[in-house]
Amino acid sequence: MGKLPSSFILRSVVNAGSHLSNFRSVSSSSSNTIATYIEGLSMKPMSMPVRLKGKRDHRFDNVGHALSLFNKMIEKYPKPSIVEFTKLLGAIVKMKHYAIVVSKYRQIELLGVSHDVYSMNILTNCFCQLGRIDFGFSVLGKMLKLGVEPSVVTYSTLINGLCNQSKISEAVCILDEMTEKRYQPNLIVYSTMLKGLCKTGNTGRAVRFLRLMESRGYEPDIVAYSTVIDCLCKNGLLQEALDLFSEVKVKGIRPNIFTYTCLIHGMCNSGQQEEATRLLNEMVDNNISLGIVTYTLLIDALCKEGMIFKAVEIVDTMRKQGIVPDVVTYNILVDAHCKEGMVSEAEDFVDAMIKREIEPNVVTYSTLVNGHCLQNEMDKARRVFNLMIEKGCAPDIVTYSTMINGYCKGKTGHIEEALKLFQAMRNSGLELDIVPYNILIDGLCKAGHIEFAKELFHQLSDNGLKPNVVTYHIMINGLCKEGLPDEAYSLFGSMGDNDCLPDSCCYNVMIRGFLRNSYTSKATQLLTEMVGKGFSADIITATLIMDLIIYSNKSILL
Repeated sequence: MGKLPSSFILRSVVNAGSHLSNFRSVSSSSSNTIATYIEGLSMKPMSMPVRLKGKRDHRFDNVGHALSLFNKMIEKYPKPSIVEFTKLLGAIVKMKHYAIVVSKYRQIELLGVSHDVYSMNILTNCFCQLGRIDFGFSVLGKMLKLGVEPSVVTYSTLINGLCNQSKISEAVCILDEMTEKRYQPNLIVYSTMLKGLCKTGNTGRAVRFLRLMESRGYEPDIVAYSTVIDCLCKNGLLQEALDLFSEVKVKGIRPNIFTYTCLIHGMCNSGQQEEATRLLNEMVDNNISLGIVTYTLLIDALCKEGMIFKAVEIVDTMRKQGIVPDVVTYNILVDAHCKEGMVSEAEDFVDAMIKREIEPNVVTYSTLVNGHCLQNEMDKARRVFNLMIEKGCAPDIVTYSTMINGYCKGKTGHIEEALKLFQAMRNSGLELDIVPYNILIDGLCKAGHIEFAKELFHQLSDNGLKPNVVTYHIMINGLCKEGLPDEAYSLFGSMGDNDCLPDSCCYNVMIRGFLRNSYTSKATQLLTEMVGKGFSADIITATLIMDLIIYSNKSILL
């Protein structure tokens, strides 16, 4: 077509120019090039064989076979054309071995085989798939230098690469300049841009872009509409999503399972379970096969609304339609029953899972453990905990934290069990966060072991952790209840050292500590400071203040 590249494309190519020399020596083992990706590449067999189309029918089951064919091709004389090489490399791309394809391009060049626009497009795509859009622009620069005219596919590939890296503004620039230079973007390009806008949460721009597609004569398909509907739902714009859904149906475009699933998810999140059920029935009426994801979304929503029996009915409907509930579906039901105190029924669902050869996972066991802990049935919780270990399902940080919390909130004497389990968790090799520490520190404080709590608090920094506002709240409360308000206030004042500012709860618990230990003046000062920061006294603090005013017959604020 002979058109000059636009200003944006020129800038991108110039910025990528520093990578061009790396591209030229990409087959080297230098750590500064994309070739370093190749070293650790494993030769994984494909689940399906790849068949090349052409004069000769080559068939191979893994990338090793493809590379063997490549080596045979480069030994031939005369050398195969770039078309034959492109077919082979295209097949390797389908296996997602992008770095291997990159390494072979330099070998082809050294053989004196000239690249064409198709082979360059494959190389550009490989760099984009590897997350190296900069190298992709280097290829574009090389094409321009060699006089190879970029095609719509070239720019489409770069747009896709930019969208995958959430560089939407740059992608829009390329699209605009493609149009200016009379490159005609196709529906795939527009759909890629639309997906990129939605992925980055640019809901308003996505809707406007959808209208732009329509105005330019590109009628969006159901995939494009569904992408925008999903974006609207995820951003809480359910009514706008429903309006667009109605528009799609008026245009005679048939919604698919993804369209319905997005709307059902949005309705469930908005508490509109009845409307979600109506859409589910509409899918059935329209002969759209319901998938397990759609059903599971509705089951989860019903459980969260406390409509457990309705959720169980949906599971029965699933089975009647030949859709087998998976471990995620069962976990939702187990969790819902446990939270309602129906742990026995939850265990029945776990038994049903096992009978149907669905293996319970760490979430299943952790949920049952939590159910027993909520009922203060620590012996049963421990049996489930031990059972999961016997079954080879290693407890995670949630399981351990749940058990420790159960012991801390249980009967007197369980704090020792909590300490043993905490030590087992530390020895397990799990990467701990602040949550289990907070649980145990709180348990120690409530059990009157303030010194142990202080020791554990000071161990946080040794383990690379920082206390959060919950940790400080627990410690300040514990110290005050042990009659140590001065030490508590010192800790309160040091919160900023860990980039943690006191919140309303910390102020209230510190003020209560002062009041209960007869530090009326300090309580008054801190109350004034708290109000000045926009916080207010909670009901417990307010009651203590009122009691003090009544019994002292004067306002502490005077």
